[in-house]
Amino acid sequence: MSNPLPPHAQLIQMGNAFWVSRFVYVAAKLGLADRLAGGPKTADELAGPTGSHPRSLFRLMRVLASLGVFTQSDDGRFGLTEMGQALRSEAPGAARSTILALAGQWAWKSFEEFPYSIATGEPGLEKALGMGIFDFFAQHPEEASHFSAAMVGFHGGEPPAVAAAYDFSPFGTVVDVGGATGNMLCAVLAKHPKVKGVLYDLPHVVEDAPALIKERGLSDRIRIESGSFFERAPAGGDAYILSHVIHDWDEEECLTILGHVKRAMNPGAKVLLVEMVLPEGSEFHPGKLLDLVMLTVPGGEERTPKEYAALLAKAGLRMTRVVPTESAVAVVEAVGA
Repeated sequence: MSNPLPPHAQLIQMGNAFWVSRFVYVAAKLGLADRLAGGPKTADELAGPTGSHPRSLFRLMRVLASLGVFTQSDDGRFGLTEMGQALRSEAPGAARSTILALAGQWAWKSFEEFPYSIATGEPGLEKALGMGIFDFFAQHPEEASHFSAAMVGFHGGEPPAVAAAYDFSPFGTVVDVGGATGNMLCAVLAKHPKVKGVLYDLPHVVEDAPALIKERGLSDRIRIESGSFFERAPAGGDAYILSHVIHDWDEEECLTILGHVKRAMNPGAKVLLVEMVLPEGSEFHPGKLLDLVMLTVPGGEERTPKEYAALLAKAGLRMTRVVPTESAVAVVEAVGA
């Protein structure tokens, strides 16, 4: 359906989009959905527990009610809609953690420096915070946990789509390099019951992995290793998944990561990059938005098939195909050149 607004109004709407982002972020930060889980409450009742100014909190909840997050009754009590239920901490989809991470203070400060990123090609986050995003997470474990949960929420439909679209059954061992808490690897192994897995990421990142792996009933099939993919990759894998890893880094860093993977691979093993592969033309794709996030936050980028083929060739790998999935990502398959 075409947008009924005239062009100038559409542009103004785009420019003001950060208003709603801030409203929803504060609701998530204050845990309003969790506090309404037991039933409707007034803003006055919520003001004390949330440390809020009563009238200002009422005004925030009123606008969120108009956007479908809360209900608002004639007596001034607010309740949860279906959308509001999804903002609860334990709700499926990890919306609260995703909002706390991707619309939170570090992201907000990073995008204040977006003009700097366009002018220089350098990450705005490093200018804003004085360090890279992964160094920041290492120093702020609560933010790191929100980010790991956010990746499950933001990319939640991708792991089952990848597991369904790509045939992992020929592999004995699949290594998930930079696999965080193991969401992708768990989806692959659940679909392919004869395959074993190795989850590899930094020590503070894999701390949350055992609980998720146990919950999925895969503790006996997944071995967790901690380490940096800038130093090595676990040896002996038949397939190496790098899901949303390569897009985080500049070319030199990508070649370092891929070089370690290439040296660790079994003969005939596959490298599988799970990324939002950009179309060559001008059509809309969510990866084109994410590309500018990659520029501003970690300093990486999304790529087209031709660009992935060129990058892999520099790493001594040969792209063999790009496998689409039912989600926004595709699987870029490569073998040793």
